[in-house]
Amino acid sequence: MESYKSVKSNKQRPIQSRHLATFLIPSLAGAVLFLVPVKIDDNWTVFIGYLAGLIEDGLSGVLPSFLLALLVFSGVASFLCWAFKPAFIMDKPALKTLFYTSFTWTAIRVLGAVFALMVMTGTGMEMVYNPATGGTVFADLLPVLAVWSVVMGLLMPLLLDYGLMEWLGTLAQKIMRPLFKLPGRASVDSLASWMGNNMMSILITINQYENRYYTKKESAVIVTNFTITSIGFSLIIAKMLGLEHRFVSFYITVLVGVLLAAFICPRIPPLSTMKNTYHLDQPGAIEETAEIGSLWKSAFARGIDKAKQAPPISTVLKKGAFNALDIWLGMLPLVMAIGTLALIVAEYTPVFTYLSYPLVPVLEWMQIPDAEAAAPAMLVGFADMFLPAILGSGIESELTRFVIGAVSLIQLVYMSEIGVMLIRSSIPINFWQLFIIFIQRTVIALPVVVLIAHFMIYR
Repeated sequence: MESYKSVKSNKQRPIQSRHLATFLIPSLAGAVLFLVPVKIDDNWTVFIGYLAGLIEDGLSGVLPSFLLALLVFSGVASFLCWAFKPAFIMDKPALKTLFYTSFTWTAIRVLGAVFALMVMTGTGMEMVYNPATGGTVFADLLPVLAVWSVVMGLLMPLLLDYGLMEWLGTLAQKIMRPLFKLPGRASVDSLASWMGNNMMSILITINQYENRYYTKKESAVIVTNFTITSIGFSLIIAKMLGLEHRFVSFYITVLVGVLLAAFICPRIPPLSTMKNTYHLDQPGAIEETAEIGSLWKSAFARGIDKAKQAPPISTVLKKGAFNALDIWLGMLPLVMAIGTLALIVAEYTPVFTYLSYPLVPVLEWMQIPDAEAAAPAMLVGFADMFLPAILGSGIESELTRFVIGAVSLIQLVYMSEIGVMLIRSSIPINFWQLFIIFIQRTVIALPVVVLIAHFMIYR
């Protein structure tokens, strides 16, 4: 286990210039790419988000056909591997990891391929290829996930492998640990999500969990409480709800709700009952202990120590390529299948309307206009992050639209993308735990947003 003992010994020896360069150059590049906000074309983003957007736009003509081929290949290959267990795959750990899975996950991969075929050809069940269901997943979610997985796989080591996490984590541990029961390095996940994309935060967290930097409990807390929707996405939601003129107060309200939920949720079940053990019950790769001298000196020493252990570029590229393939062949079909099913439930059944009935008198008591129309929008976000804004955009009351939008962003957990990624990942969290956490965050967010809206914004 890496500890401050090793750092102590390093402090006593002069820092070699090559170790300093190994720490500073990649870490600075990672910070600029992932964490520094920039204004491009009148929109605030981060460089890696802009880069991923350029790639997605450049490949927009071929991405649909590529994604269809990818999903069909994944479904067919996984079925053949499950049914016949060919030796040339089963005897090679890397290929086995990519293609061999249980009957349930194989069936979901096949279903994802079938849904993709229906969407691309416009045949089969209308509820599947409808632009509001399978069309949304295939056209809006899969291209982003496909491009981001490659960009993140190749560039994420700049954040993780050269000391930046250790430097920032040491500086932040006195805040993260007492308030949120998390190691300081979790601040990097949060910053990456806030400045760029919550998918970025999840991929970082999964990587850190599998490398034993986070425990099971810590990783579950991070992905359900700190995958904060980015400033850019929050602005999109505000525009959909006609709230762009109040965006500053809108986003501040979201941050207040997110921080309060992040303080409460880790202290109650199901998160509070999760084990504080590492991946595969192995020892942790790092231990937070007392700082060496000043906090800044300790952070710098930790960063240098990590930089000394940086892997070769070839190893980094191979690992990044494999992770991207795993997402393409394993996660994309799941997002297509489960995301489409979730949106079908939201669009074609009254499930969320029925579930929201008990919420109507609560909203009326809170003096929220159009309570009956607002109640389903408060819960439908569990299926997809855009649905609350879509349902709420037609409501006349701006106060009600404000509450719907802010609550939906504080809820964080939605099945069409994040839920599928988490269930598919090695982080030990299941569907029902995600649903309970979604309800908890809703219960926490609603009174906070209503109080701010009534007494500070719309008084």
